[in-house]
Amino acid sequence: MAKDLRSFLTEVVSTGAGQVKHVSKQVDPRFGVTAYGAWYDKRGDYPALLFTDVAGSELPCLTNLVATHERMALALGVDVETLVRSSVAGQGRAAHPPVEFSGDRAPVQEVVWRGDDADLTRLPIPTHNELDGGPFLTAAVGVMRDPESGAVNAGIYRHHIYGPRRLGVWFFGSHDGGTIHRRYAERGEPTPIALVVGHHPAFLMGAVSRVPGIGGEYDAAGAYLGEAVETVPAVTSGIPVPAHAEIVIEGHILPDELEEEGPFAEWPGHYVGGGRKPVIEVDAITMRRDAIFQDIQASGREHRLMGALPRIASIHEAVRQKVPGLRAVNIPLHARMHCYLSIRKDSDTDPTRAAFAALNTEPENLRAIVIVDDDIDVYDEREVAWAIGTRFDASQDLQIIPRWNGPGGLLPTNWSYDSEGGRTPQRSSAVIVDATKPAPPIVFPARARVPEAALAAVDVDAIQTISAVGELPI
Repeated sequence: MAKDLRSFLTEVVSTGAGQVKHVSKQVDPRFGVTAYGAWYDKRGDYPALLFTDVAGSELPCLTNLVATHERMALALGVDVETLVRSSVAGQGRAAHPPVEFSGDRAPVQEVVWRGDDADLTRLPIPTHNELDGGPFLTAAVGVMRDPESGAVNAGIYRHHIYGPRRLGVWFFGSHDGGTIHRRYAERGEPTPIALVVGHHPAFLMGAVSRVPGIGGEYDAAGAYLGEAVETVPAVTSGIPVPAHAEIVIEGHILPDELEEEGPFAEWPGHYVGGGRKPVIEVDAITMRRDAIFQDIQASGREHRLMGALPRIASIHEAVRQKVPGLRAVNIPLHARMHCYLSIRKDSDTDPTRAAFAALNTEPENLRAIVIVDDDIDVYDEREVAWAIGTRFDASQDLQIIPRWNGPGGLLPTNWSYDSEGGRTPQRSSAVIVDATKPAPPIVFPARARVPEAALAAVDVDAIQTISAVGELPI
């Protein structure tokens, strides 16, 4: 049986790897869905949320599916320790190229809406945050075919819903989808696109993986899934789409039409970006008979986690090539514009080489690189802060790279603002913090440690909790 959204939900519930909460009360798609996620977030809890009564739609809505490391680890078939502490949890897996679906009818094409029936407002698409310009698709994997090479590319973009059969698409920065669209537009032709909504989280991770060049995301998704993605031709364009997806929105991007997009709260938690973006016209919507609409809460924990993990892997590979002594990489979820690198330092130039390798891998998002020694746990903020406090001298170990990020984009400092509410794109700086000890043969003061043998000898069974004054042995 092929892995899909349903198989993963079943696995989550049966293994107890994470919570799935059912909200049976009717909710408004405008803020009602995300209100529950925000309510749990304030309490430090991140259950998957299944809404079965979203006003205006007959379809249920699922969100927060992999908002925890535990559920993401389950999706990728690794333990939490490997997911959290290994930057290469998704690497070294055998690629599984997609295969054509061999059944009579693909589940995702059991229902086909065409013409006026292909109405986006029939789907439970949330409006996520207070100042958003409207509903947005946030978990839709856009599948396109490059007109030059024929390669099939996949990626997750944001899509502002303008009306029943019109929505926007924002290809940010170096997105390959933007390159494909430009190639069609230069010919004066519409760009066929299929938006896949609802699949196993490993498929989504493949779609956002950092695959070099155009195409390869289906292979990467197969590697994450541990099996080939079964595909079927889209009913209007023939683009291969996952046969076991929940919903596919088929359409074409107009070659010469733009519409004002946003505002929309992105992962940094601010309202930036927007402007005039390409427009998609919907040709058909296909789905399962009992389809589940999948959403990712914008600027929420799931949004940050899904963005951070593939970037950790790509940064790890890029830095390792320049500095073989790399030990670990972390992009903290609360600050996805920061990156912590731990290295075994052989030369005093290693930290700078490592930092620039990371910055060049993620030039649009990273703002601060902190390099620490290999005795520092980059997944422990206290350890990183301690290294900065004891091994970093601002006059010698701080490098500022002017005009590195931008102009424009998702980070608020990549814009200048005026008193009238206007803004202008600008470039902003990045910083490298070298919190490492001097390279050998310099002798640096030793770190205080309890011997490992003594830690191993601790007998936890001999520890008792004192819960009353009378139990004190004095």
